[in-house]
Amino acid sequence: MECGTMESPSGLTHTPEELRMQSFLAQEASSALSAPDCTTSVRHKRYASLVMSIMMFILGTFGNGLVIYMTGCKMEKTINSVWFLNLALADFFFTFMAMFGIISASREFIWPFSDFMCKFYALIGVVNMYASVFLLTAMSLDRCLSTWAVLWAHSNRTLANSWAICGLIWVASVLCSVPFITIRKLIPAGNSSLYHCAYDINGKLPFYKSLVFSRFVLGFLIPFLVISCSYIAIGEKVKHRHRKKKYKSLRVILSVILAFFFCWLPFHIFQFIDVQRREDEEKNINWNQDTLRTLVILHPLVHNLAFFNSCLNPILYVFMCEEFQKKLKQSLLVVLESAFTEENMAFFSTQLSTNSCLSSRREKGHPRPSVGKSDIY
Repeated sequence: MECGTMESPSGLTHTPEELRMQSFLAQEASSALSAPDCTTSVRHKRYASLVMSIMMFILGTFGNGLVIYMTGCKMEKTINSVWFLNLALADFFFTFMAMFGIISASREFIWPFSDFMCKFYALIGVVNMYASVFLLTAMSLDRCLSTWAVLWAHSNRTLANSWAICGLIWVASVLCSVPFITIRKLIPAGNSSLYHCAYDINGKLPFYKSLVFSRFVLGFLIPFLVISCSYIAIGEKVKHRHRKKKYKSLRVILSVILAFFFCWLPFHIFQFIDVQRREDEEKNINWNQDTLRTLVILHPLVHNLAFFNSCLNPILYVFMCEEFQKKLKQSLLVVLESAFTEENMAFFSTQLSTNSCLSSRREKGHPRPSVGKSDIY
């Protein structure tokens, strides 16, 4: 059997995408690459993808957790800090839940958890995407309104309103994501009692196609147009100004937005390719093996790139936001100061003096004091 095809446990032959393209992001990016006759090069890409997922899980969980701590506990509550806090929450939950996908991938995508966890795992992934893009859109509109409608923004741009908008964004993200879990289920791995967690698209291609299209329109196209128009308007307003300090946060927001689109655009393109392949398959139009093999290799890279976006945002905060750097340094200084307070230094000095005295007595021939049971128990 060639690397371009693989046989399921039930004995039916499928293309690699038939089993693998039902996956969402990196958790199933390399499942089709486990065919025993695949080349060593393809196998290496599969294992490299798994290693990348583990590294991004560690980086994303730690980085977003740090941002949540800083924006939630250390930094002054501002409109921008509320946006960044909610964005970090979405990315943190997504990278944390990726742990389940990594476990499944290490077991040749045999899902060891319940059907509920299978659906919940998929839900978190889609919610994160929608929440991220909706928050980025809100951030862009917020900056645009505060630039063009200064008086209106002064009276309406409040913390309470920003929290309310974030709440609506989370609700909308969940509502947009619910249809995806209706086709996410445990699929038996042949005649055994083992299962795969995947999208069941058999006989549901029109519904799946509508989900892919709606996700592209709501989660990419419309936000892209809104964000682009917002920043074009901002650029026209401030191009003759020299208020560098006022627009430092704008640089961070723009970087986060660019990172989002560069990371997610290949994913959406790949999803449309998948839909086209499935439609051709229903029409008995088979794609050649070289094309399928190329998709096998690109699939984990494209999905890991989308996954990487959740790890990239904290890096952008640290390297581009001076206020974040300042608060982070202050927090580290507090830790060091607590470790080297006068009380602790006095304790260490006392210990050193005591040890020095005992050593001096032993050198002069004084026996070391005996320790009885009463001194221990």
